[in-house]
Amino acid sequence: MATTTDITLDCRMYEGRYPKVDTTVMIQVREIGYFYSRVSLLEYNGIEGKILLSELPRSLIRSVGSLLKVGRIEPAVVLRVNRWKGYIDLSKKRLSEQDIMVCEERWNKSKLVHSIMRQVAVTMRADLQVLYIKVGWPLYRKYGHAFEAFKLIAHDPDSVLNALTRKVKRIGPDGKKVTEVVPVISEEVKDALVKIIRKRLTPQPLKIRADIEMKCFQLDGVLHIKEALRKAEAVGTNECPVKIKVVAPPVYVLNSQTLDKEKGISTVREAIAACTEAIESHLGKLTVKVAPRTVSEGEDKLLQEHMYRLGRQNEEVSGDEDSKEEEDTGMGSVDLESTSSHRGLRMRHRG
Repeated sequence: MATTTDITLDCRMYEGRYPKVDTTVMIQVREIGYFYSRVSLLEYNGIEGKILLSELPRSLIRSVGSLLKVGRIEPAVVLRVNRWKGYIDLSKKRLSEQDIMVCEERWNKSKLVHSIMRQVAVTMRADLQVLYIKVGWPLYRKYGHAFEAFKLIAHDPDSVLNALTRKVKRIGPDGKKVTEVVPVISEEVKDALVKIIRKRLTPQPLKIRADIEMKCFQLDGVLHIKEALRKAEAVGTNECPVKIKVVAPPVYVLNSQTLDKEKGISTVREAIAACTEAIESHLGKLTVKVAPRTVSEGEDKLLQEHMYRLGRQNEEVSGDEDSKEEEDTGMGSVDLESTSSHRGLRMRHRG
């Protein structure tokens, strides 16, 4: 049996030896120079890349020290990959907000997967790259990310790991060659992997979301809409609560978090039905813009950013509260305290 000094614990996280052009990767700054900075690509076992001064945001080029600091970990976009010379050019100025969110979400998942794989390699005194070849990278190919497979393994390991097999040829009793399908890992390695995954991963609730549009043009339409939203929230339970967020009237978002996907989607549908019944009883209308579905953390963050920008835009509008037109024809502002988790949002409906 190999000792810990005999095994290799260095390995890239993904099957490809180099990242693809236009993908976003997580880097760590190693050295800041006059014309470019040297960085390490953390997901690719620390291979070297560089960021030219021209690929920094123009507004911050004069203060490179505040933008790039040695040791800092952050995303960058891959511009060029030269496999023969072994260098990678990256950019900071071509990053979008969505690129950053997607990269950070993937990095957090990949970092956890890598930590688990490394712990299994140490425990079983196995080569980390061999473990990735047999288990990690096949799961990335099949599930999009090994983290998604690990979540399934925590509940039902056989459904995932029993599918990892290889073909071997041997000589049968009759002297003829036969091909057998055998597991890629031993029962001991499988047990260690399952045990560590279950220890490191706790069941994460799924986020369920639906987007609706609701209008009511009666004189007291605001109150009817507010009551309809309360009816929707009342459908939720402790295991599957329903919360409402105002994006920008008449657009609202219904959210829920639950461990049971089917139950979550069903509950949000019931909430929409209750909301529809309540608003239609006052001659209002509800339209489902996007049906209930599971959403990722990245999508949830994008919604939060969008709501934040809308809030800032509303704050920048001056003179609206003192508008003579609103004084004559408007209904004022109604605070929907129950519809926002981080700040009070106000909606305005005109009679």
